[in-house]
Amino acid sequence: MPRPGESGRAQPRPYEQEWIDRGSDHLGLRWYPATSAAAPMVVLWPAMGVPAGYYRPFLTGLLRAGLAVAAVDLRGTGDSTPRASRASRYGYAELTDDVGAVLEHLKPRRDGRRVVLLGHSLGGQVCLLHAARTGGADVDGLALVAVGLPYWRRYQGLRRLLVWPFTQAIGATSALLGYWPGWGFGGRQARGVVRDWAYTARTGRLPAVPGVDPAEAVAALSLPVLAVSLARDTHTPASTVDYLVTGLTGARVRRAHLDGDADHFTWARSESGPVVAAVTAFAAGLAD
Repeated sequence: MPRPGESGRAQPRPYEQEWIDRGSDHLGLRWYPATSAAAPMVVLWPAMGVPAGYYRPFLTGLLRAGLAVAAVDLRGTGDSTPRASRASRYGYAELTDDVGAVLEHLKPRRDGRRVVLLGHSLGGQVCLLHAARTGGADVDGLALVAVGLPYWRRYQGLRRLLVWPFTQAIGATSALLGYWPGWGFGGRQARGVVRDWAYTARTGRLPAVPGVDPAEAVAALSLPVLAVSLARDTHTPASTVDYLVTGLTGARVRRAHLDGDADHFTWARSESGPVVAAVTAFAAGLAD
């Protein structure tokens, strides 16, 4: 029965829910159309273990700024199925392939628009790998929010001593169990994803994907890039973002460091305004 004061009718969603077949997996995609068919489009890829629905305040801000938005759930998270298990065989290479599949799915909507590929944390790493592999041929700009290389040597103080054992212990546990159960970090993940993530923390390099040397391809990328760090982000401090950006030697990088109370996650909800403004200005500048 409806609650008192309710009509009993379900409230319409602000987005259209779609799914993309990826073999044994299905990616959930939320499409938030803009009022203008020519409005720039932002395609969001979340952080490890974070569902696309978490970003709703941020996405709403982008819509109010006049942008169209697509938000994708990473494999095994949110609306994407199935959950990671011992049977899951994917890692960064497959997640990178997923980026291309989603952009192909969105091609009829991308035509005639400027397209910004936006990634948060892990989502940004796979977006960068996709752009590096394709030379940025299918997007107009790349926005990286709290995206770095979590190389243990780039952290400061006590955290520098803790990152290496923390990341490698998670990698070893996932290898032993056949998946990562999400014990206090990252949500439930395929062992290949955790293996590749632990590799970045251990070596300071992106993992290899078929057909491309990541370091060379990232250096050759000439796409406009927005790289945003947050003052209270302890997971991806500015030093790790700067370390990633140093590899983008051929790109036109706009570097932004935002003060305030937002951390690695809360920027997408209670403190989304400054990031909305930065992404909106970046998208508008792509027309220049």
